Amino acid sequence: MIEASGLARTFTTRRGTVEAVRGVDLSVAPGEIVGFLGPNGAGKTTTLRMLTTLLAPTAGTATVAGHDLRTDAVGVRRRIGYVAQGGGAGPAVPIGEELDLQARLYGVGDRAERIAKLCARLELEGLLDRPAQALSGGQRRRLDIALGLVHRPPLVFLDEPTTGLDPHSRGNLWEHIRRMRDEDGTTVFLTTHYLDEADALCDRILIIDHGRIVAEGTPDELKRRVSGDVVILELADARPGGGPDADTAGETGGGAAGETGGAARARAALAGLPQVREAVVTGSSVRLTVDQGDRALPQVVRALDAAGVEMTALRMARPTLDDVFLTITGRSLREAAA
Repeated sequence: MIEASGLARTFTTRRGTVEAVRGVDLSVAPGEIVGFLGPNGAGKTTTLRMLTTLLAPTAGTATVAGHDLRTDAVGVRRRIGYVAQGGGAGPAVPIGEELDLQARLYGVGDRAERIAKLCARLELEGLLDRPAQALSGGQRRRLDIALGLVHRPPLVFLDEPTTGLDPHSRGNLWEHIRRMRDEDGTTVFLTTHYLDEADALCDRILIIDHGRIVAEGTPDELKRRVSGDVVILELADARPGGGPDADTAGETGGGAAGETGGAARARAALAGLPQVREAVVTGSSVRLTVDQGDRALPQVVRALDAAGVEMTALRMARPTLDDVFLTITGRSLREAAA
């Protein structure tokens, strides 16, 4: 649905030339929800503006929704929907008139039927006579999405779709975005500063920094790339030989001097598991760093059970997308958005 190669944009200012985007390569398959993340000034907005024909690229090529970005910008516009962060509805215009105008501009033949279907899906029924300024924040964003979908585009760009919404409205809008993909096969390319949103919605994530794509993959792939999952085991007997209050820590296979009981057996049992990167014993707890925790966990439990190690509790924690963003860009996305 999107294929870009070497996409670049430079700006000339009084201070010289600024390379906002420095050769972006990206690919988006039909039916995907792809999140586009990046700090302010990283080139995210410039890339989005180029892909939506609002800004001509300085270099590179791209095909968007089957049309060449450079030679057929009109064809691109006919096949995409674009929902800007600020919205596009006139505040004093009844939303029914806004939707009808948008449908007429795109030559939609079954305007009334299409508008009725969109309003039913996006929970805007009974509101067609209201002006946009009389709607709630969540209703306004759903109206913006309806305006972007009225001509049935196979690809829609959503720029910060839930900014400013309360948690309930955000969750509601997430469901509508998923239905766009699941029921209509719409490809969604969205920008967001909410990492929980990207984690919950996106099939894949692209991270841009300093004008280049610096990471891409599914949310789980990106998390595994930064660090393994953490498994914490509480043992019935993990006391070291130095006494009940003494702690020992070491890497898998190392062994600590004087270590006895459950801790020693746990360390020996886990040393042979290839998924375990590190095992640290502290008091009655064993903290493991493992690859693919959901797959490693059964093996960890079986190994400890075979070694006669009694556990009283077990829990697993995964790195967050903010951990990923911090590792890759050097700052959290919350800081980058400030």
